[in-house]
Amino acid sequence: MAIALALIVAWFAMTWLFNGHVERRVEDELLVQVRPLLADLQLAHGVPVAGSEPADPRFAVPAGGLYWQASTAAGAIRSISLWDSHLPTTVSAPADRWRTRRADGPFGQQLLLMERAIRLQPRESPVIVQLGYDLAKLAPAQREFGREMALFLALLWTVLALAAWAQVGLGLRPLRRVGQEVERLRRDAGARLGGAYPRELAPLTESIDALADAREADLVRARRRAADLAHGLKTPLAALAAQSARVRESGATAMADGLDSSIAAMRAAIGGELARTRISLVPEGRSTIALSLIERLVAVIEQTEAGERVAFSLACDESATLPLASDDAAELLGPLLENAARHARRLVRVAVEATGERRMLVVGDDGPGLDDAQREEAILRGARLDSGDEGHGLGLAIARELAEASGGDLSLARSPLGGLEVRVGWALSA
Repeated sequence: MAIALALIVAWFAMTWLFNGHVERRVEDELLVQVRPLLADLQLAHGVPVAGSEPADPRFAVPAGGLYWQASTAAGAIRSISLWDSHLPTTVSAPADRWRTRRADGPFGQQLLLMERAIRLQPRESPVIVQLGYDLAKLAPAQREFGREMALFLALLWTVLALAAWAQVGLGLRPLRRVGQEVERLRRDAGARLGGAYPRELAPLTESIDALADAREADLVRARRRAADLAHGLKTPLAALAAQSARVRESGATAMADGLDSSIAAMRAAIGGELARTRISLVPEGRSTIALSLIERLVAVIEQTEAGERVAFSLACDESATLPLASDDAAELLGPLLENAARHARRLVRVAVEATGERRMLVVGDDGPGLDDAQREEAILRGARLDSGDEGHGLGLAIARELAEASGGDLSLARSPLGGLEVRVGWALSA
């Protein structure tokens, strides 16, 4: 648009300059034509008399477009082309130069009029000589020039627009690379732009790297503070557990149960917050072999009271991977397996499969499941996934946050086994 506006302005400017140039050529031509007339011009009783006429035949054609007129107060002579008309009169004209103006002439023509007062003899009255040119004669040349210039500028605009497009594309190519690197940095807190960029982009890339350094340092500090907090709470919780045991031994079972429930809730909350501090942007290209991790977690859960009474069905290729670091993958999958084992009747199914352009981790059970309203409530952050007294609903929230942090999503559905099915999906490129 800027180039188009500039070329439009250029068209007007060049057309104006061309018109002025053509009119100056006409003025020069008129002066050449009138020289013989001025050389032989005389006064007879104050009336101008022409000794010779200009050679251009248009001066002899009525309404031919070229006109001359010489006049004094006593009378005037004019070219045959004026016939019985006359040029616009003027009261005065400069004596030292030719004055040019536009005026309405005879025959409805718009004239380029040149006029000057010439004194033939020192004591005689000046003769006002006027030369006229029909501007309509210039219109075809002006229109043709404007049309050809418009076509040329349109072609020039096309070339310049394509050149600008190519220039912008080449100029912004390093920025596209910066965008890709920023995306990698988003997925990997330890990544940096670095690389060889044009010096114009160096301040930008250095600022982004500095911001990434600050973010990584903040993350490290936050994890350290969370770990210190958890470590500091372990001793008070252990003391509370010992007090609960003494209360139970004294016979206050109900009070001890309440203390144990509160202690379990605090431990679950602390464990959940510690797990959340470990949720970070997943490094690009990092992945974990799914089958070995699932087998290891299942072996642990089978040693629990809930895991002893159910069977685990694994549907996973040996080469299947999860786009998470090993610790994060265990943090995501562990709560899902524990929940499924706790609520299943006899069977828990675990699968890693590729559907369309997505990679899916599926954990389902044959338990009572959840209705639509319960599933909607359970997917909310911090909502209880189980409907019994035990459990505090943090595992699902942590799993969902890990899935979202790694570019995936978590959803709940009815399992083909009859119970609840948790589906965690990632794009295959993840």
